[in-house]
Amino acid sequence: MYYSILHKTRFRYSAPVSEAVTEVRMQPRSEGNQRCLSFRLTTAPPARVNNYTDCYGNTVHHFDIPAPHRLTTITAEAIVILQPPPLLPDRLDPDAWTALDALTDSEDHWDFLAPSAFAHRTPLLDGLAHELDLRRRDDPLSLLTELNQRLYDAFAYDSEHTDVDSPIDVALAARRGVCQDFAHIMIALVRSLRIPCRYVSGYLFHQVEDHDRSAEDATHAWVEALLPELGWVGFDPTNNLIAGERHIRTAVGRDYADVPPTRGVYKGRAEEILEVGVKVVPTEAPIPDDEVLPVLASVATPAEATEGLLGQQQQQQ
Repeated sequence: MYYSILHKTRFRYSAPVSEAVTEVRMQPRSEGNQRCLSFRLTTAPPARVNNYTDCYGNTVHHFDIPAPHRLTTITAEAIVILQPPPLLPDRLDPDAWTALDALTDSEDHWDFLAPSAFAHRTPLLDGLAHELDLRRRDDPLSLLTELNQRLYDAFAYDSEHTDVDSPIDVALAARRGVCQDFAHIMIALVRSLRIPCRYVSGYLFHQVEDHDRSAEDATHAWVEALLPELGWVGFDPTNNLIAGERHIRTAVGRDYADVPPTRGVYKGRAEEILEVGVKVVPTEAPIPDDEVLPVLASVATPAEATEGLLGQQQQQQ
């Protein structure tokens, strides 16, 4: 399946700002069943865009706009091809736990076993683990498939309850949140079982018949767990899905802090309004750049009392 992706981000400021520096993680990865055939990133005001590969293999584009400005627009366009992933077995052998422990004996996967900024144990998380009777049993694949389903059943999707910086306890206390929250909760639970687990940022192609809960015109997030013989297997607790050929990966990391689609700072005293629009369609040609996108998020950041540096990030839904 070919997909064309158009992702527009606008930062509007109530007063001129300057010395803006921005990182972007929007280029789809090329690995496994996914290949990025083309990618283009443009900015307004125009800026020289450079890129590098981070420690997790993600392509990071970065640019700066030193001159005063009141609007920044970032447009990312990509075409990717996804092949159907290999069919998963119903379960793994009971000795898969032993094979998993052997796989994680080295330090290679330490980053995805250790607690991280957004994915770590709390009393509320421990309470959920007790409620779910979370422990090593059966086999790792069966256990994670069941956990994916139970998190889907236990939490309501609510795009108004949390924000980009919310710790997991905000979603845990109310049993509601968005994909970013559900991914962090699942990662923390899976790591407590000594299974390497990582955060995946990307896009989900929505189909009406699939009744997906996540926002259609938004970036998406899910998790991948490392399993013996299978490698990294994706689980989407927001929609109770095993990640397949509708899930387009752009970046992986320990949690959201490693992979925000945009991250930046600027100098100035101004209120910032963030607007985001995403469109993913099956195609063999790019979406016209001048196509109007619906605004997914309009998030205001109040002006600082004194001139300083302000962050620019967007929540994944």
